[in-house]
Amino acid sequence: MQVDKVLPQSQQIVADVLHLATQKGATQAEASLTKVQGIAVSTRLREVENVEFTQDNTLGISVYVGKHKGSASTADLSQEALSLAVEKAIHIAKYTNEDECSGLADEALIATEFPDLELYHPIALDTQQGMDLALETENAALSADSRITNSDGATFNGNIGASVYGNTHGINAGQASSRYSLSCMVIASEGKDMQRDYAYSVNRCFNDLNSPKNIGEEAAESVVSRLGARKIGTQECPVLFSKEIASSLFGHLVSAISGGALYRRSTFLLDHLNKPLFPEWLTIQERPRIKRALASSNFDHEGVATQDMDIVQDGILKHYLYTSYSARKLGVQTNGHAGGIHNWLISHSGHSDKDMLAELGTGLFVTELMGQGVNTVTGDYSRGAAGFWVENGVIQYPVHEVTIAGNLKQMFANIIAIGKEKELRGAVQTGSILLSSMRVAGD
Repeated sequence: MQVDKVLPQSQQIVADVLHLATQKGATQAEASLTKVQGIAVSTRLREVENVEFTQDNTLGISVYVGKHKGSASTADLSQEALSLAVEKAIHIAKYTNEDECSGLADEALIATEFPDLELYHPIALDTQQGMDLALETENAALSADSRITNSDGATFNGNIGASVYGNTHGINAGQASSRYSLSCMVIASEGKDMQRDYAYSVNRCFNDLNSPKNIGEEAAESVVSRLGARKIGTQECPVLFSKEIASSLFGHLVSAISGGALYRRSTFLLDHLNKPLFPEWLTIQERPRIKRALASSNFDHEGVATQDMDIVQDGILKHYLYTSYSARKLGVQTNGHAGGIHNWLISHSGHSDKDMLAELGTGLFVTELMGQGVNTVTGDYSRGAAGFWVENGVIQYPVHEVTIAGNLKQMFANIIAIGKEKELRGAVQTGSILLSSMRVAGD
């Protein structure tokens, strides 16, 4: 993909579509165009299983006729198809209910500065290289321990793309990006016991991926450590979430403080702004413009400029997450969260991973969560879990088939430590999280 050509071409298509929409009667309009090229290579038991090459174009158009909204999309970028998409969107708008809160984001909030966030690091997408990487990763895992008896395979994914957003307020901005990942999942057995686990690496820059050898060996070490898992008795005890899964707790926070949940009054954090939610030492910073980060962006899905903000400051919830629509429903101003969050940085308590086990003392170290038993209307939390039982800061044996339960508001308040060694492979960057107590249901 020649981005220096693709981006201007895409911007011209978006400009043409917006012009066409206003010509056909739209009061306002917005359009986004995404072009992606990629490969996906998978292996299983040291043989190449699948090779896919993708090349996708998607244009989405939303029009507003007064306060009526209509949307359409197309993968065909011919002039005829684009014109038809605009016509369909306007036709749909005529039949939708009028909504006083619909419309583009306020013009004053639209992004006007677009610094280079270094999200684009292209390589030639070579299928042979992808096969070699996947095979090497899987072989490293299968060769690491004789107890590894089967494999769900290894996969290499590489994608490069260019996306453009424009609306009739005047923004027409593009961003090229890349994303590479390498993963492996293997199965270990000992007697009648069988366990499955995986490891992966993901990065904007191909050269910054973890090595196939390290990924394979990490997958092997993880799965072997789970052999001999036991059940434990039902009890109240401290619970430590590993950094790999700890971000899920903040994912529930994202859902609970989103504008949509607020105007529907379907969140346990209704009317909680500027009130304590976490311990006083905990802060959540949002930093949307970190170079090379996986969730960086100059603007949200409505073209609103992203901005640095402290979502939680000294334990107090300082911001809800608004889109233009939810903000209007609530009588406030959007803060650039159409499409989600942008790089949450969770403060830590200075503890290393080893220190966190020592702080846990005796309790459950959770490394896997299962199920969707989280109700962000009430805050009730109940999920299947697996991990390790720890005594006096030392791992004793693996644990499975337990359920951990609590209420998110109490769980947030019960955080007593967060590790300084952070998980960076997502929109939330956090270390492991230690809670003083949860209900653990086992035998």
